[in-house]
Amino acid sequence: MTISQLARRHGLSRATLLYYDRAGVLRPSGRLPNGYRCYTTRDDAQLKQIRLYRDLGLPLAQIRALAGRRSRALAGALERQLRELAAQVHALRGRQRMIVSLLGRRRLLEQTGVLGKDAWVALLRDCGFSEADMDAWHRDFERSDPGYHERFLRFLGLPTDRIRQVRERSRT
Repeated sequence: MTISQLARRHGLSRATLLYYDRAGVLRPSGRLPNGYRCYTTRDDAQLKQIRLYRDLGLPLAQIRALAGRRSRALAGALERQLRELAAQVHALRGRQRMIVSLLGRRRLLEQTGVLGKDAWVALLRDCGFSEADMDAWHRDFERSDPGYHERFLRFLGLPTDRIRQVRERSRT
């Protein structure tokens, strides 16, 4: 297929595919007699993979480095991306809390979709967790990574004294 056909098939612009070619991420398999780029079904599958990685936020340089490599390299790249996203989410939630604090309107946190204690408990209940299951989850979390458990409880917006109570109960 031609570059325009491939671009249309994936909802991309022709310019994007030309950029991918210059960046060394997706090169055409060949050229037609008229000089047009020619793409195969293999190129189509490769572009589908590139789009997935782009949707996950991976930069083109990293996608190019992953080409032809398998699961360990990909897993490492995705784990790094997940950590980076978690840091960004944490920073954004901190900004939300700061804005709400400056405005003096705590209810805004609920309206902005920040996951709070009630939403977290509801999510666990929807997944079939009982009170005993939730207690066991906190105990396991506290044993495996106490610092992260505390940060998670802070992320839920629990007050300091409540965090202390949950952590103490989790240790017994």
